[in-house]
Amino acid sequence: MKAVIFGGGDIENYEKVKKYLSCCSIVICADSGARHAFNMGVVPDLLVGDMDSISPADMEKVQKWGVKKQNFPSEKDFTDTELAVCEALKLGADEALLLGGLGNRPDHSLANIFLMVSFKQQGLELKLADGNWEMFLIDEPVEIEGKEGDILSLVPITPKVTGVTTEGLYYPLKGETLLMGPARGISNVFLTSAAKVEIEQGLLLAVKCTEDEI
Repeated sequence: MKAVIFGGGDIENYEKVKKYLSCCSIVICADSGARHAFNMGVVPDLLVGDMDSISPADMEKVQKWGVKKQNFPSEKDFTDTELAVCEALKLGADEALLLGGLGNRPDHSLANIFLMVSFKQQGLELKLADGNWEMFLIDEPVEIEGKEGDILSLVPITPKVTGVTTEGLYYPLKGETLLMGPARGISNVFLTSAAKVEIEQGLLLAVKCTEDEI
């Protein structure tokens, strides 16, 4: 089952992210993330958080349309976004896509990125996305769809990632080791409609950007 989660960060273009809603089973909003759902004409299945940042107007819509709520205290050990992802996992999701996961709070943005790691260990594949980019983890051979000219960056989030091999990218890697810190894997370019990435050990953060964002 796939869930879509709206965080309270930025979404630049609602039209471009509508594609992610076409095959999801449940929509969950983290606090002020409700504004994104309502701006897109979507009534969420669940609202989660301490409700300290949702606007009064959006809360009226929540009550008007009978959206289920789960309230949490403001002093807690989890962010509202993490609580929303937890609920997706509890409801049976094995895939989740977070929209509005990045914004003007770099601490929250980094925390949301690293949620992908902790939830992967729990059996949930979490991705972050906006209209022109997608962010996901790679720990096994994968084929990534794109188009010629798209950008793919590979960022180690373990101390080293060994045996990195790529196909279909302008700068090929052939069984190489990428280290956390150096920017070796940034801004590779799709040569065809798909790229292949293989690794032997470690964990990569992949960011795919479409050509019109560059």
